Amino acid sequence: MGALVIDDKKYAWVLARVLPRVIKTKKEHERILTEVEKLMDKGDHRTAEEDAALDLMVRLIEDYEGEHHPLPDPSPLEMLVYLMEQRSLKQADLLPIFKSRGYVSDVINAKRAISKVHAKELADFFKVSADLFI
Repeated sequence: MGALVIDDKKYAWVLARVLPRVIKTKKEHERILTEVEKLMDKGDHRTAEEDAALDLMVRLIEDYEGEHHPLPDPSPLEMLVYLMEQRSLKQADLLPIFKSRGYVSDVINAKRAISKVHAKELADFFKVSADLFI
């Protein structure tokens, strides 16, 4: 895939209309969100310059939200349940790892923690880092 060609004059016009800057207030955050929505609504009709401005504003929003509304890291159980949901897995699909329906049920129902050995096996099974389960 080749590099995206952006016309500097058209890009400057888009930026002048949107006026993106580092977000420091809730009001500015809402303003930039509104601008993002306008561009998103254009869908496939966005120009390359609008796409570049959209990318910039999304990063500004991510930075602001990461600083002002950080999401807590998911617990090992939350991560396990999420990965199972994403792959449409049932508890029975984890039997090769936990070796017992009761054990799987206890882990899923937060009656048992995920051991380090199981964390490694889950990591191999899901092709992710074992740190997600520890």
